[in-house]
Formats: sequence, structure tokens, C-alpha cells
Amino acid sequence: MKILITGATGMVGGALLSFALDSDKIDSVVSISRKSTGLKHNKLQEVIHPDFSDLNSIDAAVFSDIDCVYYCIGAYTGTVSDERFKEITVDYTNNVIDKIVSHSPNSMFCLLSGSGADRTEKSRISFAKYKGISENYLFDKIGNRAYSFRPGYIYPVEKRKEPNAMYSISRALYPVLKLFGRNTSIKSTELALGMFLCGVQSGWKKNVLENRDILDLVDEQS
Repeated sequence: MKILITGATGMVGGALLSFALDSDKIDSVVSISRKSTGLKHNKLQEVIHPDFSDLNSIDAAVFSDIDCVYYCIGAYTGTVSDERFKEITVDYTNNVIDKIVSHSPNSMFCLLSGSGADRTEKSRISFAKYKGISENYLFDKIGNRAYSFRPGYIYPVEKRKEPNAMYSISRALYPVLKLFGRNTSIKSTELALGMFLCGVQSGWKKNVLENRDILDLVDEQS
């Protein structure tokens, strides 16, 4: 398989990239990101592109013959303005989808969305509304080859500098969050593995996967 990953320098995208490079099911990995992963691998083609609002300067061959896209670009709630959050969540996603539809029309597409995504597009919560808009565009363009992953709180397996106080508190409370069941939280590596397995195994029984479904997929397929 030839896959494309966006956001490979992030928490989930980075873990997903590691799974891909280690897998004998993957022949070629194209990574498009705003900065380098720092990795060198014979499978990896890294494209550094600072502005996802315009992808036209990227060679069309980068988007060609892709079997599956893993879209892991996102912004943390409360770290950017509402306008910027919408641009990253909706516009960036739609731009990549359009390129894939044009150059790899039979590709699968695995989108990192979020719990509470509102596909009525009426929510007053920006996160829910914009995630719902991006999901609607995805399914309209890709159809049943599209899969949306809606994790709850994502626990960072590797220690990191948290984006803000809310995420620091959530990390500290993770042992408590786990007690609330399988729809509340997930480890970053579990989420990455669930997305990866969905793509390499040609999908799953649901096209929209809530937190519990992602964990079920990992349990069944790994």
C-alpha cells in the first residue's frame, strides 16, 4: 500500500507514522507536514509544506496512487482564535480531500475528528460545529470509503508540554476518566493504531467511530 499522512509531527500522527514504517503491509509513506519529522526511512517521502490553505504548489504526483489517507492535522481547543480554528479544522481538511478526489479517487480516507462532532452544523460550540462540517464534506466527497474517528480525551503516552492548563488537568485526571468507561478516553497509541488498522484492513463495520468503537476495533483487529 501507498499511504499519505498529514500531521505526522503531532501526537497521533507521529504514532501512526511509526506503525506504518514498521508494517510490512505498507510499501510507501508520503508525509505532508509543516515541519520535518526528523526521520529517515526508505519508505518515507517527506513533503514540507508550511501552508495547508494552498496545496497547489505541491507536485500532483504526491497525491497520486494513494490507497489510504490518514488525516491527523488539528488544533487544540483554546489555543487559537475561532477564525484560525475553523481554517485548520475545515479549510485545511477540505483542501486535502479535494486533492485526493482529483488524483486518487479510489482512496480510503481516515479522518481524526472528535467526540461531539455535530453534523447538523448548528452547535454553538465551535469544536463540535467545525468538526461536523468537515465530516459532512468528507462523506459527501469520499462516500463509504471515508471513516471518521471521534475520540474522547486523548491521553498522551509520551510525556509532552501540554498546550494549556485544561490539558494539564485532564492528564492528571486520566486515571479517574478511565473509570467512566470506554467512551470517555483513549491512549494516543490506541487511537493511532485504530486508525492505522482501519486503513490497512480496508475499513471497518462503522464509518463513524466513537471512542468505544475505536477501542473495539483495536481489540478485534490487533
